[in-house]
Amino acid sequence: MGLARMLAGALRAPLTQLMIRGTQIRLIEPAPEALPLEPTLPVLYVLSRPALSDTLLLETLARAHGLPTAGGRRRVGSVSLPACLALPAPGRRLWRRGRRPTAPFQPLIEQYRRDPARDAQLVPVSVFWGRAPGKRFGVWHLLAADSWRLTGRLRRLLSVAVNGRDVEVQFGAPLRLSELDDDRDPALTNRKVARLLRGHFRRLRTRVLGPDLSHRRTLIDGVVASAEVQRAIGEVARAQRLPPARLERRARRYGREIASDMTYPVMRFMAGALRRLWNRLYDGVEVRGLARVKAVAGDHTLVYVPCHRSHIDYLLLSYALYREGLMPPHIAAGRNLDMPLIGPLLRRGGAFFMRRSFRDNRLYAAVFNEYLHRLLSRGHPLEYFMEGGRSRSGRLLPARPGMLAMTLRSFLRSRREGGRDIVFVPVYLGYERILESASYQRELHGADKRKESPLALLGVTRRLRQPHGRVAVNIGEPLSLSAFLDAQMPDWRQRLDAPRPAWLTRVVPALGETLSRRINAAAALNPVNLVALVLLATPHRAIEVGLLKQQLAQLVALQRRLPGGRDASLPAGTPEAWIDQVATLGMIGRHPHPLGDIIVADERQAGLLGWYRNNVLHLFALAGLTAFAFRHQACHRLDDLAALLGPGWPILARELAIEPAPTLRDDLAAMLEALVEQGLLEREGDGWRRPRESLAAGEQLDMLGALMQPSLERGYLLLSVLLSEPSGHFTAEALTERSRLLAERLALLSGRDAPEFFDARLFAGLVESLAACGWLAAADDGRLTFGEALREAARHSRALFDPALRHRLQLVSRQGEE
Repeated sequence: MGLARMLAGALRAPLTQLMIRGTQIRLIEPAPEALPLEPTLPVLYVLSRPALSDTLLLETLARAHGLPTAGGRRRVGSVSLPACLALPAPGRRLWRRGRRPTAPFQPLIEQYRRDPARDAQLVPVSVFWGRAPGKRFGVWHLLAADSWRLTGRLRRLLSVAVNGRDVEVQFGAPLRLSELDDDRDPALTNRKVARLLRGHFRRLRTRVLGPDLSHRRTLIDGVVASAEVQRAIGEVARAQRLPPARLERRARRYGREIASDMTYPVMRFMAGALRRLWNRLYDGVEVRGLARVKAVAGDHTLVYVPCHRSHIDYLLLSYALYREGLMPPHIAAGRNLDMPLIGPLLRRGGAFFMRRSFRDNRLYAAVFNEYLHRLLSRGHPLEYFMEGGRSRSGRLLPARPGMLAMTLRSFLRSRREGGRDIVFVPVYLGYERILESASYQRELHGADKRKESPLALLGVTRRLRQPHGRVAVNIGEPLSLSAFLDAQMPDWRQRLDAPRPAWLTRVVPALGETLSRRINAAAALNPVNLVALVLLATPHRAIEVGLLKQQLAQLVALQRRLPGGRDASLPAGTPEAWIDQVATLGMIGRHPHPLGDIIVADERQAGLLGWYRNNVLHLFALAGLTAFAFRHQACHRLDDLAALLGPGWPILARELAIEPAPTLRDDLAAMLEALVEQGLLEREGDGWRRPRESLAAGEQLDMLGALMQPSLERGYLLLSVLLSEPSGHFTAEALTERSRLLAERLALLSGRDAPEFFDARLFAGLVESLAACGWLAAADDGRLTFGEALREAARHSRALFDPALRHRLQLVSRQGEE
């Protein structure tokens, strides 16, 4: 034993030097200087397992960052212990069998009992050499990175050699003996402390590595052999008179078509390749709000639900999570992306593929549902896009029920089996410039959507040299599924026996709307969408630089004063720098002039800017609606304004996926005061009015109101069409199509080249919102009925529009009838 210690001591110095030169810590969390250490108390570091490599790495890290030393021994009163402790590893060798190793904290606990002044701090430390999710097979698993299995000395040496440049260190919150001691037997308390630390290390490893991955073939075999899939095979066999063996082979083929094959070498390759791609493509990727995810990742199954703006979304979120020390999710991708070269790479990076629709394929649906359930029930993080496809208009599309319903059914099934909670993580992805801008504009103007292919995706590389600005990844407020169900259906736990509860049809849309609002509440304002908001609110897409800077500053100040989303983010810099950035990206033109430069957008640029404006339009919905009310009427009292805007506000809020206030009056009062502070309104007695003296302030108020004008015009047109005929005349489809045609006519007559203005989906959403708010009802034959209250509300809302605009809308509506 003495010789072994001498040998270890002799090797320690060269090994430490090797550690300093041969390793690179990619992530330290939290930052060492942010650790809440009590400087008067001794610190003992605790590792999850004995490992000389971890100890030496921790020693060098502590020395480099000014932390209490992790080398040598630490004296706490009369007790002397190594400064870096480790929880005992379970004995695996023959001569260790039967022993029960104990944690090393008992001497500290006994001393603390004798002298409570001898307190100490235990700091748990997790070291990850690479981040291979555990998998039962594979050469890389044997040689390379940390996984759930404990490593032997040889494998640890190989892991350090292979992964020395990809190391993560995670510090836990310091634990004090005074907080842990419970006056029980010291041996019991010692076991309790070890149990708490093991729980911490287990949760952290789950957060970083995810659960143990089954081999893909094993997982598919399990899916096909499951009771649910076997039941579907039997039903289809009887219905189609086919042999079950043939259907079982078909089910296995479906499984291979669907299942991902996440592998660490590909994950690590993609992390490096994506880092280079982002550095080449973007000026930076800003991630906000990940602390929320890390707080729940170890104890819950995470389902990320980002907005879907670009094909880059698939890669961006996984990269951001991997970079920040979280396990990348399994991603539900459309089968159209399972193409040669691209598909296998995405599959090994965690993508699983699904068909656009499988309502009429009972067997495929059973296989997909079972595969999804196995991922969720085992705790694998998941990612899917609720919208179903990329948004061509820039707006957040309404959530589709398919994946949400499957997730909810899987959750109920897991709860019957004692499974854990699911937490949805809303994610807003905000771009200053996307790769698909040109194709979106073509599709909005009526061109067919091009089919994805390797050549088409490789063609994107031609645009890599163009500037694309920055990207924001904003995490919204997570949503616990059990807490959501408690609010929606308090007795849902008593109804777990039903495989498909009837209340799902009501709860799933509410879940989609809640998540959509939380995504939009985390929107990111950036130079492009700010300039788009201002420039497209001008009559001819042209504005003086000075006025543009004033209006940009007004929008940011207004958002800072009254955020349109709880988790929305604001850009850094100045209005002048924002304008320069948008010009650099080719979104605007700057025309020099002796009396002051003018910013303009041509027809192509205006079409592009409309997409970015729509990303964040919801943040200024109430401000724009309030300002619009003062365009025709110079004065308003609060109660009158609330009565004027009250009927339409819930419909507008639903269209833009924002949380409507319980009482509009209070929010209006706060907004009016904010507009007074910005100099856009004046107080007059018990009311508010447009500025009398400042023409510039009036112009800024009109531009703010113009933000909501297209939405209000669409609503006016739809109501005009609906009320032009008696109740029960229109079906939802007929009303949507007639309104769309009138909006297209109005756009042509007014010179507004904005195809999203007459998007049929927006009118369909308006019809749904009117029904959801109780203004419309559908008869048995599908025709829409309404009462006199809707006519009265429509007559009342006409006061919002000035006579000229009202006349133009009515004229277009009458022409449509002819």
